[in-house]
Amino acid sequence: MSSQPTVTNVNIGIDEVSRAKIADGLSRLLADTYTLYLKTHSFHWNVTGPMFQTLHLMFETQYTELALAVDLIAERIRALGYPAPGTYSEYVKLSSIGETPGVPKAKEMIKLLVEGQEAVVRTARSIFPVLEEVNDEPTADLLTQRMQVHEKTAWMLRSLLEE
Repeated sequence: MSSQPTVTNVNIGIDEVSRAKIADGLSRLLADTYTLYLKTHSFHWNVTGPMFQTLHLMFETQYTELALAVDLIAERIRALGYPAPGTYSEYVKLSSIGETPGVPKAKEMIKLLVEGQEAVVRTARSIFPVLEEVNDEPTADLLTQRMQVHEKTAWMLRSLLEE
C-alpha cells in the first residue's frame, strides 16, 4: 500500500503518521477479508457430498457478508486519506491467508474457512494498539463489528466439525 495520502488536507484529529499506520493495518484486513471472500465463494461453487445443501447455502451467506465488508473497510481507508489496495498482487502480499489449490473435500473446506475467519480476527485485533493511542473510535467500532462477525462464523463452522 502506498503511504502517500491522496487527500492533502485530512484534519480529523489523527496525525498523518498514525493515519498511515491505521491505513496499513486496514489494508492487511482488507486483503484478508477479500482473500477469505474468494475462498468462500470458490468453496460455495465447488462443495459436494452429503452436506452439500447446508454448506452451499451457508457459504453463500458468508461470502455475501464478506463482499459487503470489503467495501466498509476500503471506505475507512479512504476516509483516512489513503488509497485502498485493490489488486490480487497487492492482496497476495498483504494477506495472512493463503490460497487453496484444487478442490478440497467438504470437511477440509470447513477447516480452511475456520482458519481464515480466525486469521481475519487476529489481523483486526492487531490494529487496536494504534487506534487506542489516537482515540480512533470509528475504526475501532468497525473492527469490533468485524471481529464479532468472524468469531461467530468461526464458531458456527467449527460446530460442523464436531462428531
